[in-house]
Amino acid sequence: MKYLTLSLLLVCLSTVGGSLFSKAAFDRKNPEVHAVSEKAVMTAVMYDDSLRALYHAIGLEKYDLPFDIFRYGMIGYHSLEQDGKLSGKGLLSIIDFTKPSTRKRFYTIDLNRRRVVFHTYVSHGRNTGENYATAFSNKPHSNQSSLGFYVTGETYVGSKGYSMKLDGMDRGYNDKIRDRAVVMHEADYVSENWIKRYGRLGRSQGCPALSKEMNRKVIDTIKGKSLIFAYYNDGGFLRSSANLDLQKVLNGYNTGIALASK
Repeated sequence: MKYLTLSLLLVCLSTVGGSLFSKAAFDRKNPEVHAVSEKAVMTAVMYDDSLRALYHAIGLEKYDLPFDIFRYGMIGYHSLEQDGKLSGKGLLSIIDFTKPSTRKRFYTIDLNRRRVVFHTYVSHGRNTGENYATAFSNKPHSNQSSLGFYVTGETYVGSKGYSMKLDGMDRGYNDKIRDRAVVMHEADYVSENWIKRYGRLGRSQGCPALSKEMNRKVIDTIKGKSLIFAYYNDGGFLRSSANLDLQKVLNGYNTGIALASK
């Protein structure tokens, strides 16, 4: 089961187009990895092409989720899976904070069944921006959203109704979200009627709030150690996140690639 997800990626690769097994393709697609052998290059290209095949098999281009964001999410998914942080449900949720709040920018993807389970609205923090998210923080009382990888926790009923706790996996970026009481919950201000009235969603104190119609459905699906990736095109985060170490992922999955290819 440890290599199930990667095995599925390689099945996709065999059915959706051909691989680009060339050092030039590797260098173009993965400039952050510096391979020292042809085998390392081939492994990296196989991994990257399998992600692209899975992206198309799921049909994520139809949902306007850029491949690069999905790729970052998958690297983090495999990294945290290797670290034993995930439950093995095969679920990856992504918040694309490059999109305005008036767009559906929350995605839950079932990697095993190759389908999008949810595509819906999600709020950002009141000090993160108006319609667009532009500023992020890990500080208590900042009322800002946090970037990075979250692992979903336990559910409870509190002042915001049915809610779910989160654990941040990126030191310095979101590792204080439990102390900040940043949780997933429902909100009246996450709705198309709110957008029509105010030209944007309402904003939270940093929580990724969902609509009343979607909140329980989403939480009950992703609770219990699945992964959420809150993305923004922040170069500092993308360079420094320990969960985006592609070489670590490739090293950990070398055996899985060999087994899946038999």
